[in-house]
Amino acid sequence: MHDPRPGRTLAVGLATLLLSGALAAFQASGAMAADALSQAAGSYSIDGSSSIRFAVDQVGGGGIRGSFASYKGSFRIDGGNVGKSSVAITLYPGSVRANERRVEDFLQSDAVFDVADYPEITFRSTAVTRTGASTARIDGILTARGHARPAMFLATVGRQSGGGISFHVTGAIYRSPYGMGVGTPIYSNLVQFDMTLNGTRN
Repeated sequence: MHDPRPGRTLAVGLATLLLSGALAAFQASGAMAADALSQAAGSYSIDGSSSIRFAVDQVGGGGIRGSFASYKGSFRIDGGNVGKSSVAITLYPGSVRANERRVEDFLQSDAVFDVADYPEITFRSTAVTRTGASTARIDGILTARGHARPAMFLATVGRQSGGGISFHVTGAIYRSPYGMGVGTPIYSNLVQFDMTLNGTRN
């Protein structure tokens, strides 16, 4: 049947055309995302250009800000199933750097890291869950001073190149369960991590 309202027919036609275009663009963007993930898939070693920073706040003060100069690690990205990806990292607390040498000595002592008896801090993922187009939640086990406990970090994809990839990783860990509760509550029980992990494809 002929529609006597040509304006309405034109409007319906334009709406259909726009909807089809939007759907095609959405499908194309999804394909591009899948291609990017496939290109990033593989095994990587965490390289020396990374940075692993931490902070412990202090009541009425600046707290402690530091970093680890020595570390090693790797991660694997499964392009077909992100949940099958994995992360492993080892920190060497003897390499801790802070704003003052006396603070570094204190952190390395048996009051905190006890580097003489526990020269390594390790994290091993147990689950990786994609939370967005470029974000993931990483659950795992953090082991320090002989204590192994669940820990969680959030990761966001940064730059990607042909042979490497970068992640910005954040998380917060309570230190007292690891036998490092010295100074609380003047110093926060929470250690906040802010890391840039650069990976080179193996």
